[in-house]
Amino acid sequence: MRTSTTATRTTTTRTTSFALAPSADWEDGFTFAELVEAYLDCRRTKRNSRSALAFEVRLERNLRLLYDELIDGSYTPGRSICFVITRPKPREVWAADFRDRVVHHLLYRRIAPRFERSFIADSCACIKGRGTLYAAQRLEVKVRSITQNWSKAAWYLKADLANFFVSIDKGILLELLHAKIAEPFWRELTELVLMHDPRGDFEYRGPRELLERVPPHKRLMEQAPHLGLPIGNLSSQFFANVYLNELDQRVKHQLQARHYIRYVDDFVILHDSPAFLNAALADLDAFLPARLGARINPTKTILQPIDRGIDFVGQVIKPWHRTTRKRTRNEAMRRVADTPDLDLMQVANSYFGLLRQASASHHDRAQLANVIRSRGRAVDAAFTKTFRGSAA
Repeated sequence: MRTSTTATRTTTTRTTSFALAPSADWEDGFTFAELVEAYLDCRRTKRNSRSALAFEVRLERNLRLLYDELIDGSYTPGRSICFVITRPKPREVWAADFRDRVVHHLLYRRIAPRFERSFIADSCACIKGRGTLYAAQRLEVKVRSITQNWSKAAWYLKADLANFFVSIDKGILLELLHAKIAEPFWRELTELVLMHDPRGDFEYRGPRELLERVPPHKRLMEQAPHLGLPIGNLSSQFFANVYLNELDQRVKHQLQARHYIRYVDDFVILHDSPAFLNAALADLDAFLPARLGARINPTKTILQPIDRGIDFVGQVIKPWHRTTRKRTRNEAMRRVADTPDLDLMQVANSYFGLLRQASASHHDRAQLANVIRSRGRAVDAAFTKTFRGSAA
């Protein structure tokens, strides 16, 4: 165990780090080829980051060194980067060093399948093939089922958990993880990744005043040592699914709610009886604090008829159509209008792709096309993409 404390204008060190012990049964370990595969997974979206480029400069040496540290038990997580995003609201984001992200992918590739086999089909996010489009389409199917294709009245309960990531109890989560990880090496690596506190050694990037815009109860920096996961790491997303599988199992098997879906900490339950949904809410209000130390955010809990529309994962499901959330559409217009010319095509086409996920998106895409044309760029007749060339 090693504890260090230093402070500078941009760097804070205040952590206790744990060394990983070698596995007693190395057949439960991993091969160098698996580490390479984890690296390839990791670099798909982070290849142009500063730490990724530094790692690639001496790629073979760095992978070999990381492999040896994991084998001999000397690996410890490095320094994280903290910054604040402001849209849709101010929030802390923690980015682990690239070599640590490679370890996260290595761990995820090995242990995720055994957990995901027990997840319900309506658990979304951080599962291959179960992104926002999957969640929106699956909820729409459930709505059509319970309303018999919009011919019957039904209700929905929509809720999320208050300050979810910063309130996760790591002790409870570790028990849930250890229940399905028997191999000594992977148990120890899981514990090392989970219990690492990035607040102990990090670099803050960005204006300090942005940090003050994040409410204290939403800051990882303000939580007790046993609480909170850093938003921004693959490991945190996966661990969150393991944690909330307890909620999924409660809803599906104890409450026996047929029509239920969850995306991270947002969830929706459908039923033809508002009394059932009120009873379900009361049950979860008691279950979540007792089992997970979590609580439902009362200010974001909605119970109303389905035909008023369900706002979920950036889309609104209404009778006979599914549209993009107004705030998301407006953000697309703003971003495209403000994007520098060099990046305009990439940003505009990404938003065309996002808007196309909604079944009723022609009007929104036409509005986006008008913004792009006003900047002198051409758009195809179907409003699905823009080009490098100028508009006629």
